[in-house]
Amino acid sequence: MSNNAKYQQLRQQYPVFCYESFQHSVTDRGLLVRHRFTAGSDIVFEPETLIPSRSFVDFRRLSQRQYDTLVFQMGMIELVSYWKCVCSPKVVIKPFDMGQQQLEFWKKLYFNGLGEFFYINGISATQDDFMDIVCESDTTLQPVDFDTDTDKYLVPIGGGKDSVVTLEVLRKAGTAFRPLIINPRGATTECARIAGFAPDEVFEIRRTIHPRLLELNAQGYLNGHTPFSAMLAFYTLLASALTGYGSIALSNENSANEATVIGTSVNHQYSKSIEFENDFRQYVKSYVSGSFNYFSFLRPLAELQIAMLFACNPQYFSVFRSCNAGSKQNIWCCNCPKCLFAYIILSPFIEPAAMEGIFGKNLLDEPAMRPYLDELRGLAPTKPFECVGTISEVNAALAMTKRRFCANGGTPLLLQDFDGTYDMAALSDFCTENNLSEPLQTLLRSEVEKAQVEFQNAVEGNV
Repeated sequence: MSNNAKYQQLRQQYPVFCYESFQHSVTDRGLLVRHRFTAGSDIVFEPETLIPSRSFVDFRRLSQRQYDTLVFQMGMIELVSYWKCVCSPKVVIKPFDMGQQQLEFWKKLYFNGLGEFFYINGISATQDDFMDIVCESDTTLQPVDFDTDTDKYLVPIGGGKDSVVTLEVLRKAGTAFRPLIINPRGATTECARIAGFAPDEVFEIRRTIHPRLLELNAQGYLNGHTPFSAMLAFYTLLASALTGYGSIALSNENSANEATVIGTSVNHQYSKSIEFENDFRQYVKSYVSGSFNYFSFLRPLAELQIAMLFACNPQYFSVFRSCNAGSKQNIWCCNCPKCLFAYIILSPFIEPAAMEGIFGKNLLDEPAMRPYLDELRGLAPTKPFECVGTISEVNAALAMTKRRFCANGGTPLLLQDFDGTYDMAALSDFCTENNLSEPLQTLLRSEVEKAQVEFQNAVEGNV
């Protein structure tokens, strides 16, 4: 459905969106951060974020200037979640001034991060015309140093297989690391627990959406996907500064670079892509600080390889979750493309009985899943608007599963008419476009090689 007329109408009704101010203060609960945005006199947003007190967090280690530098940037990424409900053509930044190159970074991030939002809403917009950003301050923030140690790692945990792989590889290597969780839920806290961390040993961020935005959404204002991983990126800088853990190890894979809408640049996972990662690293170095090392530990790998590594850690099978629809209940809904993708990508590496134990049923035997399968296989105009792998590796996973587990009959419904091939050598691929140090690349290569040998031995035993 096209909302382009509504987009134009709202832009006329709300011609200016303002980033008014930010605040940060240490309370008895921890560090409280608040941002203020307005769209005219009738729309005010004041989202809050709380960093709970922890024994390993010293809120006094940062100066006012250091706090201002990081909290201001957090407001810049929070801005887009609220701007999108009215899509004002002019955005006014009041706290600090920024140069043209800085503003171009934000316009690019906003536009590409909203690619899905524009596509789903049928909005016609270009990077040049969708927004004009102006600053109303004479004060410019200069880069500042922080006391960090890049041999210590923060690992954001989302509760899925990817961050589990990062946790386990770093843990087995004896690396100094600490989990970071935004808005903890069952899967995230359980994955951290199995990795050896109690709740009070995890860096926690409690981020809330201002209720006014939810009210406007209910009234029919524009709504849609925003670049969550970019928001996470800027929040991890504050976490790094407060803990001294200078390296921030994400778990984004090279599969995230593929467009969601075939033949376009629209990518649900734009802020997980190497393009965003490189832009962000350069932005932070130029305008924030050279004290942080943000990178994705799994960037050299594809989803299929990550699934192979995850299968080597059965202690997580009962607790990990990747389903957005079931996240509040901490379940696999078993009725969405994300669930189906997770099932497909893991199915070559985990015995069918164990797979059914994880999900509660064989999703490849569910006829209602066929439309999602077509999207995942590239038989539809778009992939699912979810964090899923590439079309080629979905087809490869299906071929692997059919060969390993269906050679002697018992082929599930969705695989009965599937005829595909795969190249085992793909499990050895290692993308060189990444930001890992040489020791980390060597560590990751070694884990992939060991997992591949284990998988090949299992395949030979099954066939």
